[in-house]
Amino acid sequence: MGEASRPVGGMDYPRTYQEFREWFADEDACIEYLAGLRWPDGFVCPHCGCGRAWRTARRLWMCAECGVKTSVTAGTIFHRSHTGLSTWFVAIWFVCSQKNGVSAQGLQRLLGFGSYETAWAWLHKLRRAMVRPDRDRLAGIVEVDESFLGGRSPGRDGSGSDKTPIMIAVERDDQHRIGRIRLEVAEAPGTLELVDFACEVIEPSATVRTDGARMFRRLAKLGYTHQPVTSYTAPDITAVLPGVHLVSSLLKR
Repeated sequence: MGEASRPVGGMDYPRTYQEFREWFADEDACIEYLAGLRWPDGFVCPHCGCGRAWRTARRLWMCAECGVKTSVTAGTIFHRSHTGLSTWFVAIWFVCSQKNGVSAQGLQRLLGFGSYETAWAWLHKLRRAMVRPDRDRLAGIVEVDESFLGGRSPGRDGSGSDKTPIMIAVERDDQHRIGRIRLEVAEAPGTLELVDFACEVIEPSATVRTDGARMFRRLAKLGYTHQPVTSYTAPDITAVLPGVHLVSSLLKR
């Protein structure tokens, strides 16, 4: 799939499922798409650096200089997979395009997997691949708080329960819309670990909105513009840090 024949869509990403089917009608189309991402300026041999190659019957690139064969999937989550790229691409499309996410059971039904465990493994492999190790830290206005996930703890709420504490940072833009988010499991609730988490995922020049917990006062000394909001006396607690509460609600759902 050459640059001239491939629609731009959402900047070389299909915007609709119909467009997706047009772009990736067969296995060769998927391979050409990956080749364009891997070698945007044309093939380069990973062994000798030569820019000339020909395609083999097994869909490999053979270097014209040193004869080394290279797969376009080498070093990716698709490498050595017995499942075709077209199936992988469908899974990726649905995982990325569904507003409320895709469950392992939903992926199992979609792809016709014989077991739930296979769908679960695929889903987690895709989620791990979607996280960039060098991803940029959040900036602008960022809300920080913690939430709790798990079963029921009758008579006990929040940090007093047996639920798992989850640290949440949510970026907000000038129109109060949610931007990027960061989530991480905490070892214990209500500790300085939440401050360390904020420093790890947020740029020092950002404005950080938190509840009135005393530990967050440290943020002002660490280069952040800190805006604490007391939530205990607020008529509507969810309105104090709306981005965090929305993300928490979606996570629990």
